[in-house]
Amino acid sequence: MKRIVEKKQRLNRRKMRVRRKITGTAERPRLTVYKSNKNIYAQVIDDVKGHTITSVSTQGGEYSALKVNVEDAAKLGEALGNSLKELKVTEVVFDRNGRLYHGVIKAFADGARKSGIKF
Repeated sequence: MKRIVEKKQRLNRRKMRVRRKITGTAERPRLTVYKSNKNIYAQVIDDVKGHTITSVSTQGGEYSALKVNVEDAAKLGEALGNSLKELKVTEVVFDRNGRLYHGVIKAFADGARKSGIKF
């Protein structure tokens, strides 16, 4: 049990270190990605106003059939990118939420880039 608590503390420490350095504005909002074992969640946040611009997830809705793997993460990233293009947002700041930029997180970011979003 102690090992799990320490792992979560390390993840939270990395997350806070990154969050001190980046912030989202109306022109360039923050795109944050959270991955659990069963779902992927992504939000685009304007930190100045303190509200979410748009979000997608694999929990419920039209993307509930997608799994947590590289191919489906890329599809979800493209879907979020298309949603952002409709809202006329072309640039975002990427917040990997303390996770390594590897695997599912990287595939999500590449999918968003494929739809025309700049990081």
